[in-house]
Amino acid sequence: MEQFELAALTVTEGPEERQLAFGRAKLTVVSEYGTRLWYIDAEEISDSALLRRFAETDEIGVRISAVTAGGKTFSGEGFFHPNPAHRSAAIRGNGELEGYSRLAGSQP
Repeated sequence: MEQFELAALTVTEGPEERQLAFGRAKLTVVSEYGTRLWYIDAEEISDSALLRRFAETDEIGVRISAVTAGGKTFSGEGFFHPNPAHRSAAIRGNGELEGYSRLAGSQP
C-alpha cells in the first residue's frame, strides 16, 4: 500500500470542472494479487453545495486530475462518494491511474 498527500485536486463531471478546496487529501494505492486499486480521501471540503449535489444523485462518475505535495501529477476516472455531514468525500478509482509510474518512482 502506498499513500501520497495531495496539494491540488480537480473534479470533472461532464462539461463542469472545478478545483476542490480541501483541508487534507490523500491518494492510497493498493496492489494485491496482480491488481491495483486506488482511492482518494478528502477532508474539510469547503464546497458544501457540491457535496450535497453528489449526495442527492445516482450520477457520481467523475474524472479527476491531481497534484501530489511533491509536485507529481496523475489522473483517472472514479466515483465520488460524499459525506456532507463530515465535509468529506471518498473518490473510488475505476480503472487505470494515469501517471502512477511517476508517483511510484517518487517514494523513498
